Amino acid sequence: MQGVADFLQWCIDNLNYGTITLLMAIESSFIPFPSEIVVAPAAWKAATGSELNIFLIVLFSTIGANIGALINYCLAYFLGRPLVVKFANSRLGRLCLLNQEKVEHAEIYFDKHGAISTIIGRLIPAVRQLISIPAGLAKMNIWKFIAYTTIGAGIWNSVLAAIGYSLAAVPGIQTQEELVSKVSQSSHIIGLVIFVCVAIALVVIILQNRKK
Repeated sequence: MQGVADFLQWCIDNLNYGTITLLMAIESSFIPFPSEIVVAPAAWKAATGSELNIFLIVLFSTIGANIGALINYCLAYFLGRPLVVKFANSRLGRLCLLNQEKVEHAEIYFDKHGAISTIIGRLIPAVRQLISIPAGLAKMNIWKFIAYTTIGAGIWNSVLAAIGYSLAAVPGIQTQEELVSKVSQSSHIIGLVIFVCVAIALVVIILQNRKK
């Protein structure tokens, strides 16, 4: 485990498009890993003279998010609910901070909001990594799943990149650790605002369609 932790820390310390994609794939799978410590620092480096490009950061982080989401989706699709729950309750599942309650919470969220939850769920910290599991269990169309995941992950990664890029102009932030702390504080608030805006927009669209 220490070797894995050291490797992940090396990736964080050496952010490039390859490590961004890898770390975001890990973040989007069932392995607990916050996206705030990847996208925002990469954008911060892009704003402070690094060779990284903020638009490519968003692109590759979204590609990574799709890879991780597809891992969860395929595992749930082919293994089925009993094995997914068994894994969540296993020792390895607990090491990944999984349990049956979290899986059921994601299922309830998916059942309540339908396929569109793969967009909205990407904006909610407690649901983001797990929303792919009920999508796989429900045998959601894979192309629709990829499209919705890309939209949701793209929005979230753009938010983190914008925060990291803008904080480069804040003189009080000198280290990556200070940046991550600042981003973690603001990302939850911004994510909630985006979630509310998306929810309102969806309600308006649904009401308009019903009137038609």
